[in-house]
Amino acid sequence: MTVTLHRGDLPDGLTFGNSVAVDSETMGLNPQRDPLCVVQLSAGDGTAHIVQLDRGTYRAPNLRALMGNPDVLKIFHFARFDVAMIQRYLGVVTSPIYCTKIASKLVRTYTDRHGLKDLTREILNIDMSKQQQSSDWGAADLTEAQLAYAASDVLYLHQLKDALDGMLQREGRTELANACFAFLPVRAALDLSGWPDVDIFAH
Repeated sequence: MTVTLHRGDLPDGLTFGNSVAVDSETMGLNPQRDPLCVVQLSAGDGTAHIVQLDRGTYRAPNLRALMGNPDVLKIFHFARFDVAMIQRYLGVVTSPIYCTKIASKLVRTYTDRHGLKDLTREILNIDMSKQQQSSDWGAADLTEAQLAYAASDVLYLHQLKDALDGMLQREGRTELANACFAFLPVRAALDLSGWPDVDIFAH
């Protein structure tokens, strides 16, 4: 595993091919109150790029361009939250999207355990540590433990996608999954606009 820290933005010229794994770290779970601090990315090659954002400005033009690039698939786990935070603080609608948590819920109907740690343990036989999940991501200097944790959240998403794609095809749910993925920017916009817990499709 190689971890590279970038302050403020991705460097010019850095590319990730046609797909990139993405995750974010924030000061909490309320997008209106808790700022976006870190965005981590990986091409699935064992290298993670950690962007420590300039809070208050959030310029990051290279990161913004990548998130909005229609030719690069963004792979998340629980994309709904990350996409909302990126939309709220970077001002860009992320697309196209793949969400391993949604894919898991559509095909792993034999369990209610759809966390990233659960997926990597069952599918890849890798036991991830979540020790740094609740730590101070707004600190000026991130610890080695924080960087390693942030990296682990993106390093395995490509492998999980490949496995889940096979399961989706086997169960005949690929088109349903793709429709869910396409709706995620709208779901994030609803969250940001005040409908996080209301089912607007209900009677």
